[in-house]
Amino acid sequence: MNVSPDLRTDRLLLRRWEPADRAPFAELNAEPRVNKYLTGPLSQNQSDELAARIDANFDRQGFVLWAVEVRNVIPFIGFIGLAVPRFKAHFTPCVEIGWRLSADQWGRGYATEGARAALAFCFDVVGLREVVSFTVPANLRSRRVMEKIGMKRDPGEDFDHPSLPAGHALLRHVLYRIACPQPRSNST
Repeated sequence: MNVSPDLRTDRLLLRRWEPADRAPFAELNAEPRVNKYLTGPLSQNQSDELAARIDANFDRQGFVLWAVEVRNVIPFIGFIGLAVPRFKAHFTPCVEIGWRLSADQWGRGYATEGARAALAFCFDVVGLREVVSFTVPANLRSRRVMEKIGMKRDPGEDFDHPSLPAGHALLRHVLYRIACPQPRSNST
């Protein structure tokens, strides 16, 4: 069993999911602003199933989508972390970094702060060589986070999401990548 540790930043705690996270996660997953670039709101049962799948990964792999809390302020604001996409595309298999935070918490730098901690963990502890992220072209907030954490986009790698039907409004996706920084040489 490989259990990912908690990650701490100046303001955030990225941690294992708790039963108390289910209700605020369901609220987040039902919020229209959060779902604008997703396939739609989730019911309480769908949200609980997603939380259970995410939590189960804590016991299976060396990286996860951590539950996020604002330390000593808000016990749950969403998730940030790493996952393996469940579809096939030209860039899979891969590890994706992603986030889903309560719309009330947007614009505070939490996604960027937590994503930087998750990237450091995946490169320094897990030893991954590359991480990807993707979203629809119109999702400028997420794209800005990707750019702030150093990810780069090659428009030639944009793709149609294979889990969506032809003609779907969210079919086209942009792909961003970041490679593990090379260790610095100590020679002069």
